[in-house]
Parts: sequence; C-alpha cells; structure tokens
Amino acid sequence: MKSKTIRILLAKPGLDGHDRGAKVIARALQDAGFEVVYTGLRNTPEQIVSTAVQEDVDVIGLSVLSGAHIGLCRRVLELLKDNQMMQVPVIVGGIIPDDNVPVLKDMGVLEVFGPGSDTHRVMDIIKQQVISVSHGEHDGNLQ
Repeated sequence: MKSKTIRILLAKPGLDGHDRGAKVIARALQDAGFEVVYTGLRNTPEQIVSTAVQEDVDVIGLSVLSGAHIGLCRRVLELLKDNQMMQVPVIVGGIIPDDNVPVLKDMGVLEVFGPGSDTHRVMDIIKQQVISVSHGEHDGNLQ
C-alpha cells in the first residue's frame, strides 16, 4: 500500500521580505518527497488559511523573521479554527525569542524551529504529526 504524500503549505506572513530560509526548507522537503505549496512573501493570515483550505494541506509552516510571530500565529490559528481545520498542525520557523516559544506552543503551534535547525528533525516531526492525526490519535495541535 502506497503511503500518502504529505502536503505542506509554506508561507511568509506579514511584511517580512526575507525568504531564503523558507526556500531552503521548501527545497529540502521537496527533495524528501513532500509536496510543497510555497505562497511567497507578504501573505496575510487570511490568504494563508484560504490557500490551506484550497490546497487541502496536511501541515502549515510559517516563516517569520519580523518579530510579529505571536500576533500572526494567533490569527492563523483562529482562522483555522473558524474553518474547521483544527487537525492541520502549524509549525513556525524564524527568529523567535526563547521566551516566546512556550507562548506559541500554548496557543497551539506544534513546534518552533530557529536558525540552523536540522531539516531532518523538521521532517521527522511533520511525518510523526501527520501519521498521528491520520490514525486518529488526536485531531491536530490546536487548543
């Protein structure tokens, strides 16, 4: 039986114009067999969730370097809940102060990755989460 290809939406919310990290992780995920939907720069949370709905993604990855990660993540998570997409995990990468990581996780972010994170670890966490949700162990990462 062939396993399902994991679809991940990678997005750059807000006004941040630095996309190198997002492109590096997108390429690594593609090379590992993931289907990547990359939305490019300067997306609103509404655009991100709308694309997630249209593309029927398994995971959303947000790359945030602007310092606006808490507000942007909160809004994306609210919109996912409004769209009955609570099963879709959200991961965040970027420049996130250590004391903000528990805040993001408490609001429903699955995992936070900083600069230099191991791409294999990112992929392993995504795979474990998608398998867990698909086997009905829980309904995603949202509160």
